Amino acid sequence: EIFGPVQSILKFKNLEDVIKRANATSYGLAAGVFTKSLDTANTLTALRAGTVWVNCFDVFDATIPHGGYKMSGIGREKGIYSLNNYLQVKVVI
Repeated sequence: EIFGPVQSILKFKNLEDVIKRANATSYGLAAGVFTKSLDTANTLTALRAGTVWVNCFDVFDATIPHGGYKMSGIGREKGIYSLNNYLQVKVVI
């Protein structure tokens, strides 16, 4: 998982190839998609990443949960989902 000014440029035949390659990595913090096509944007939501930005990048808000999939972090930060890190369900009958 690289944190720095790095960009990979790879040729692909179709969107399924892109999704397959991207999802084959061990990490999944975030993904950025730049497209003019709404169909392409919707198709690429299949990327296994905690955040998929469409036509923007690095956009955060205190109400939007942030966290990764696979080996990218544990749980979620921000938003209502972050409370789950501090809660434990208990049943008393």
